[in-house]
Amino acid sequence: MTQQQPPHPATALDDVVHQRVRLGILTVLSETHECRFATLRDELGLTDGNLNRHLRILEQAGLLQVTKGYEGRRPCTWLRLTRQGRTALRAEVAALEQLVSRIRTATDRPDPQT
Repeated sequence: MTQQQPPHPATALDDVVHQRVRLGILTVLSETHECRFATLRDELGLTDGNLNRHLRILEQAGLLQVTKGYEGRRPCTWLRLTRQGRTALRAEVAALEQLVSRIRTATDRPDPQT
């Protein structure tokens, strides 16, 4: 009877979360209760269109909440991480930590070529 190997940690990476910009969005939002669109755009160095595209994907996945309103007379968009978004970000970080651990373990072994 053979013992089944656990799946590779890379299989736990979430395609929605793992994309570089979306991971950045979730990370910035995890650091605050709420964030203005313009602040997030500037923090990540994105264009309005690029940020909007990624926000739609994350909102459709239920990972963030978008609220539109006004600050004085100016339109403003606020973004907030949902509970599901926090859970997804934690799972992504855990999978990345497992990958890093495996890499460190592999690089600590002597190189068979030397």
